[in-house]
Amino acid sequence: MQTDALKLDNQLCFAIYACSREITKMYQPYLEVLGVTYSQYLVMMVLWEREECTVKEIGEALYLDSGTLTPLLKRLQSAGLIHRERSAQDERKVLITLTDSGKELRNKALSIPDSIQGDACLSSTEFESLLGQFKGLLQKVHETNMKEARK
Repeated sequence: MQTDALKLDNQLCFAIYACSREITKMYQPYLEVLGVTYSQYLVMMVLWEREECTVKEIGEALYLDSGTLTPLLKRLQSAGLIHRERSAQDERKVLITLTDSGKELRNKALSIPDSIQGDACLSSTEFESLLGQFKGLLQKVHETNMKEARK
């Protein structure tokens, strides 16, 4: 009987889950200064990169559905960081753009990635290696899930 297969310490999913929770905790003090949650920070990073997106595009970038995104976007709009409006060309699409305050917040967030890397005691080489490995894993898992969804 292979009881080792069900040990928590042998589960990739648990290691990733626990690591994600711990890293998210590391972001807390930095995000409190910005006045955003971790999920809102992720949305803001997509917008800082692209400047204008549809809800669907943000969802695809973050692997989130519109039901999860809509409340986040409403809170960001209430905080004065984004605009939400229906597309004039296609009313089914909701366009998301940054306000001036949303654009200014980017400057306050610029030091966060380096701070997190330092807090995690990762060298640049270690950071880049881990990032590459996780991106590769994400791509493989996502492709597998997409194949399963099509069945």
